[in-house]
Amino acid sequence: MRPLGTSRSGAVRRPSAASGPRPVRRRDKPGWYAPAALATDALGVFAPVLAAYTLTGEPHALAVAVTATLAWTGVRAAHHRYALRGLGETGGLLATLHDALLLIGLLCVLRVLTGEASSLLTAAVALAPAPLLSALTAALTHRHLTRRRRRAEALCRVLVVGEVGPVDAVTAQLAARTDHAYVVIGSVPVGDGRLTCGAPETGRLSADEPTLTLALSEVLPEGPDGSTVLAAAHHLEADLVLVAPGTLLTGERLRRLSWAVQDAGLAFAVASGLSEVAPGRIRVQATAGLGLLHIAPPLRHGPQPLLKAALDRTGAALGLLLLAPLLAALALAVRLDSRGPALYRQTRIGLGGEPFTMWKFRTMVTDAERLRPALESANDHLGGPLFKMRRDPRVTRVGRFLRRSSLDELPQLLNVLAGRMSLVGPRPPLPEEVARYGSAALRRLSVRPGITGPWQVGGRSELSWDEGLALDLSYADNWSLTGDLHVLARTFRAVADGRGAY
Repeated sequence: MRPLGTSRSGAVRRPSAASGPRPVRRRDKPGWYAPAALATDALGVFAPVLAAYTLTGEPHALAVAVTATLAWTGVRAAHHRYALRGLGETGGLLATLHDALLLIGLLCVLRVLTGEASSLLTAAVALAPAPLLSALTAALTHRHLTRRRRRAEALCRVLVVGEVGPVDAVTAQLAARTDHAYVVIGSVPVGDGRLTCGAPETGRLSADEPTLTLALSEVLPEGPDGSTVLAAAHHLEADLVLVAPGTLLTGERLRRLSWAVQDAGLAFAVASGLSEVAPGRIRVQATAGLGLLHIAPPLRHGPQPLLKAALDRTGAALGLLLLAPLLAALALAVRLDSRGPALYRQTRIGLGGEPFTMWKFRTMVTDAERLRPALESANDHLGGPLFKMRRDPRVTRVGRFLRRSSLDELPQLLNVLAGRMSLVGPRPPLPEEVARYGSAALRRLSVRPGITGPWQVGGRSELSWDEGLALDLSYADNWSLTGDLHVLARTFRAVADGRGAY
């Protein structure tokens, strides 16, 4: 029996590389994504601008509408917003805000150069629908793509190559998340050992680096490593060969494998071993023939943290002022529903491990802490320091409503105003939880805790301890002001949905 992917003469069958390596495919990704995005962007500018300028009697309505349309679609195209590989991969809110700011700047320059003198109010009203419609289209496209991927559609088929430990780790991490296109369909381990990840083994490379003789190179120009990997990739119809390097697969061996895979027309990628690092913090540099990854440090000092603190306190003050009638009504409802104070205060751990008093509306009976030991066996988070019960008998009737709607969190605006919390950040932990933290979990305390954060928009109590910790650690290292805005926007949907709130 001849090896998989070989002809009768023993040569490896592979596609022609005359046209170069093909890009990573997202199989069955709908082709209408790009036309829909372009049409929405064009009509979202042209129709409102033409209507607004015509109704207000502004001159050159058609010319202004065409110019604004070309400017908006040009800005979007320059940032590859219509490229199929990127459409649907994210919600698109931050990208749309970024493009809208550039559009405003571009139109201001054109206004000065052309001497256009229409009303600024008319222009603002006319342009407002464009980013809203673009963001809505991007969100709907992302939702549609996410649903297809949950049905195992529009995926990139990945063959993982590497030592047993790294292959297991990479496969497990890809399988733990559904917000990406990659699905592992096979593996080619290097050296000895047994895989535990469940990925089918479709070949195995020797632990020793093969010596490429002249006779062998004439038959198999890609060498034994390349022929084994290509046979597996072609048999499984893989779109991408993902290498998890280790002590047995580095240097010249990795280089030759990349030649073989790319010359065969397949996409090739290397897992760096870094996890939860935002792309904006990574910079690639070639030095002395080496590919170096420079990782920027997390934002801890400078203008962005100062601006975040100022926005936090300003937002908290405005929130307390505008929501004062609602806060009074909720306090009255809590008092009428059960005996005890309307507000509940609890010691939590904040920035740098400093304790502070956190305020919430009371959602439990007054002796809830005394009753907790008897309920430990019903904890839904047995794998970590958290205590959560889906049907906690200590929660009052009004308390259930407050928890589901997240209105019990509103008094924390007082903590934000005092500078002990932020509008966005990790969940503020209890002292007994922190006492059980490992060294990695302690990194959550490097930023201020928040009223909302990645844990709330990611599923709240439905998340396991490990899943919630991973989200909080990623936030602590990669936070930015634009990221906070994204979390705030997703918070409204999470509150309306109520998923994981109990």
